[in-house]
Amino acid sequence: MSSMVADPPEVAPGYRAGRTLPLRVELVRQLKRRRTLVMGAIMVALPFVLLIAFQIGGEPGQDNGRVNLMDSATASGANFAAVNLFASAGFLLVIPVALFFGDTVAAEASWSSLRYLLAAPVPRARLLWSKLVVALGLSLAALVLLPVVALAVGTAAYGWGPLQLPTGGTLSSGTAAQRMVIIVAYVLVSQLVTAGLAFWLSTRTDAPLGAVGGAVFLTIIGNVLDEVTALGDWRDLLPAHWQYAWLDAVQPQLQWTDMIQGTALSVTYALVLFALAFRGFARKDVVS
Repeated sequence: MSSMVADPPEVAPGYRAGRTLPLRVELVRQLKRRRTLVMGAIMVALPFVLLIAFQIGGEPGQDNGRVNLMDSATASGANFAAVNLFASAGFLLVIPVALFFGDTVAAEASWSSLRYLLAAPVPRARLLWSKLVVALGLSLAALVLLPVVALAVGTAAYGWGPLQLPTGGTLSSGTAAQRMVIIVAYVLVSQLVTAGLAFWLSTRTDAPLGAVGGAVFLTIIGNVLDEVTALGDWRDLLPAHWQYAWLDAVQPQLQWTDMIQGTALSVTYALVLFALAFRGFARKDVVS
């Protein structure tokens, strides 16, 4: 009695699933997008906007009687760079992350090019992986570009010097540079929840604006809930509760406790959201 064995699917000679949609190709595609250029221009422009504001308004902290990081903005280039991160971490830096992750799959669907990519054939997991890595790289580039430009602008305007701490004391230039690396890394990690939300929504809708706007909206809701003190310890479960934990890096003694808790929470939420995106997209009926 003969047994029936299904023939393996035919593939073109030389076809390798792992070589489809290389990261280099996807990166070049995304770098040519207008929204990438616009976000880069915004990151470059922000330090100049703050510089002009300080030139017009005078020295920060003269009239409010309080001591905070903003008060030392004009002390040195390092202080100016730290203030730029402080001013933008709460909302502005959410925008490029949500845009780069939320405009990935949904944009292809809105252009009706998604089904042609999959018919190339590009495996679905490979497609998502390429777009995820490129979006992460572009988000990191945006977060690095801002303090680098701010450091250059601040140094030209206020001179090179140690990082003056709002609580008193200073950090040498070498130590300040190390702390800035830690701050940028933590800000990126804290934005992973927004990235996960945007990426998951991008696999669920054909409207890029819906994915980006939805991620930004949910991030804002998290920030609002964190201000509700009546929630008590429940706020510890909100990523927004830990978004400024990096301020412990601009203290005389570096404190890791809050940053570790914030990192663990953000990474956990992000992994769940990324897993949902991959799982849902693998089963999705792509018609766009």
